[in-house]
Amino acid sequence: MHACVVHKAGDLRVEEWDPGLPGPGQVLVAASLGGICGSDLHYYHRGSVGDFQVREPLVLGHEVVGRIAALGPGAEGGPAIGTPVAVHPATPCGTCPECARDRRNVCGQARYLGSAARMPHVQGGFAQRFVVPADQVRALPAGLDPRRAVLAEPFSVALHAVRRAGEVAGRRVLVTGAGPIGSLVVAALRHAGAAEVIVSDLLDAPLDIARSVGATATVRADRPDDPAWPDDVDVAVEASGSGAGLGTCVQRVRRGGTVVLLGLLPPGETGFLGNVVVTRELTLRGAFRFDHEFDDALALLASGLDVGPVVSHTLPLARAVEAFDLAGDRTRASKVLLDLGGE
Repeated sequence: MHACVVHKAGDLRVEEWDPGLPGPGQVLVAASLGGICGSDLHYYHRGSVGDFQVREPLVLGHEVVGRIAALGPGAEGGPAIGTPVAVHPATPCGTCPECARDRRNVCGQARYLGSAARMPHVQGGFAQRFVVPADQVRALPAGLDPRRAVLAEPFSVALHAVRRAGEVAGRRVLVTGAGPIGSLVVAALRHAGAAEVIVSDLLDAPLDIARSVGATATVRADRPDDPAWPDDVDVAVEASGSGAGLGTCVQRVRRGGTVVLLGLLPPGETGFLGNVVVTRELTLRGAFRFDHEFDDALALLASGLDVGPVVSHTLPLARAVEAFDLAGDRTRASKVLLDLGGE
């Protein structure tokens, strides 16, 4: 078996990998496709995501679909061998106050596929085969193609962000950042009934994708005088992960409006217009990962919700370095998939 492994910043290799056998309550997944996420790119380029530093070889990837290849003891009650599945990447502790309040996505002890947050690291899904707890796999709904199902994880992030925004039906919403997550937020907002969704970005190509999945207007972030900028919006979702994007959201949302912080900002402190938040009595909400939205995302994708334009390229696992370089070039690519070939 082979896997895509990061050793340190700039050192990404496709190398032999032994997934081991599934233990009690676990399954072995033969992976078919994996989506390259922004956090995967951070591990590749920086050797870290925020404060999480790569300290040992780490198999990347948490957006993965495949088939059940083997069952560990006690896992017979779930999907049978051969079943096409998507993988929920989080393993919350189940006992902390956050888990007890059904906010498992902010569990402080959670383990996440392809994450360096803990030692030993949690190995990810960019491998031809990998082992996960059985309760983290979901049989794909009938008729859902794996190329659509592989977007369930990032679409779940978008669904959670929209839910953190509160009621958006009939509202006017600004989204800063038209990368894959920002564009999926657009699709989620339109599905939730947002009347207008205005999207900003520094590049034209991502804005074209945002329009194709439902944006009612787009604007270049580097053109502050563009008349397409809204004077005030009910809700703003910051999906670019930049201080400038957060500033734009705070400035453009109406008095009493809501700003959802979704994109992870650079490490350290980020200045923002705190007095504007106070005097306009804005609500700022963080949105981190997801939980139950994973099942909702699979159902919506199976229903035909069109987010296909977000995927721009598919490359084989053997060309993983090329795929990562491509995924990091926003002038050429949006969501890049790896054909893991584990089936």
